[in-house]
Amino acid sequence: MLNEIKKDAQARMGKSIDALRHTLIKLRTGRASAAIVDHLKVNYYGSEVPLSQVASVAVTDARSITITPWEKQMVGPVEKAILASDLGLTPNTAGTVIRLNIPALTEERRRDLSKVVHSEGEDAKVAIRNIRRDGNHQVKELLKDKQITEDEASRTEAEIQKITDGAIRDVDEVVRAKEAELMAV
Repeated sequence: MLNEIKKDAQARMGKSIDALRHTLIKLRTGRASAAIVDHLKVNYYGSEVPLSQVASVAVTDARSITITPWEKQMVGPVEKAILASDLGLTPNTAGTVIRLNIPALTEERRRDLSKVVHSEGEDAKVAIRNIRRDGNHQVKELLKDKQITEDEASRTEAEIQKITDGAIRDVDEVVRAKEAELMAV
């Protein structure tokens, strides 16, 4: 019972860290990455589908991404999806190949993105602390129902705190790595 609470808390904290990593991948760092366009949806014969299902995405060099739709008539919808997105990039089309040139980041933009990274890290830490609170609440409920002793409750709460501390260290590490990536010129 107590092990299940700890395992659940650890799994949920791990998912919070994974969600943070996934969110930070979308942040443009001035270096081309296929993950930048992963979240784009394209109108494919009336339904919205992920870009990866209608085109191949390749990183050609450090500052450009090449998107090649599998069907010639999909070039227009892919361009529209890129223009309508929050990327702020303009597609260059040559026949059926769409190129995205990633401009270098200015110092000011790097600082702004750094603030976004820290904000996302704080959000992840809040989520982790909420998971800790939920786990401790479950332990207190078991204690109140007299299903566990006070010693078991305090020991489990201490173990949940250790799990929380480790997860917060992981978040700090992810944020530090992303910030280093952002500040690298």
